[in-house]
Amino acid sequence: MTEPLLVIAAGGTGGHMFPAQALAEAMLLKGWRVRLSTDARGARYTSGFPDAVEVNVVGSATFARGGPLAKLAVPFRILGGTVAAKWRMLRDRPAVVVGFGGYPAIPAMSAAWALRIPRMIHEQNGVLGRVNQLFAKRVDAVACGTWPTALPAGVEGVHTGNPVRSAILERQAAPYIPPGDYPMSILVMGGSQGARILSDIVPPAIAALPEEIRRNVRVSQQARQEDLERVTDYYASELITADVDTFFDDVPSRLADAQLVIARSGASTVADVSVVGRPALWVPLASAIRDEQTANARQLVEAQAAVLMTEPEFDVPQLTQKLTELLSDEQGMMKMAQAATACGVPDATDRLVQMVENLAEAGGK
Repeated sequence: MTEPLLVIAAGGTGGHMFPAQALAEAMLLKGWRVRLSTDARGARYTSGFPDAVEVNVVGSATFARGGPLAKLAVPFRILGGTVAAKWRMLRDRPAVVVGFGGYPAIPAMSAAWALRIPRMIHEQNGVLGRVNQLFAKRVDAVACGTWPTALPAGVEGVHTGNPVRSAILERQAAPYIPPGDYPMSILVMGGSQGARILSDIVPPAIAALPEEIRRNVRVSQQARQEDLERVTDYYASELITADVDTFFDDVPSRLADAQLVIARSGASTVADVSVVGRPALWVPLASAIRDEQTANARQLVEAQAAVLMTEPEFDVPQLTQKLTELLSDEQGMMKMAQAATACGVPDATDRLVQMVENLAEAGGK
């Protein structure tokens, strides 16, 4: 008997592709065949997928890029990609199709809807992206990585959480050492879009801390390439121990060592911080069209596991005051760490797998 086939439709950014990869790996271990449907842009993110995953590149496009001629061609490219995806599904019918958002997911999700194949979507953020918004009422199930997630009227979601890397799972609920009169680690992460404001505000805010706190602070900070030298030089001039780089390949261990995380509230970062269980200060990206980063942070803020500062609030004096309060409150920070752990969903991938299997079973009857 041929193994069941799962088609995963995703692309555009790593935010869409990482949970898709986690599901692909888990379903392969379950004995399923897995096919990824994406476009040429999404295909650039497939290097981390297992070799056993078949990658189909289909035509797709977005109205958000290109000039007038490119925009006129968008419907035709999507239609061509949908026809190609439908033809593949007729030849080798999937048991389930799962969309993870991004415009490259449109052709496969459209084909699955037309063929009435069991289908679901996974939304990483607390607000549906445009493509998931389009399909939310045209699927059999909606998996929500962030809880709560704003959904259209009449649509019910299932809280699965966002899958995290195995290196994060290895540090699940790592013992937390609250701040005190000893070395304290602050981890600062901004992502490629959001690191500039953190590079501008965090170093002088830390430098302005009361000396009894400042002397104990150790900083790990991600910065954009163009900001790397000035941030490094600033910390050095203030005699603050800091490791500044464009990318840390050991974020899980730095996260486990941290007394506090200062970061943008991207869905993957929020998931990582909550699974490890660390107090956080979130600075949502103000330019996010749907303000999804504020939605991503909501559960942890409401659980008193984190504090949130909007970009207008995020200046040197206010950040210094907030850091002083947090790093002076041993009991409060311990409670924040415990609350963060309670919000974590370390079995997010398993929950997604269960939803896929349930859909396959229902579709096979």
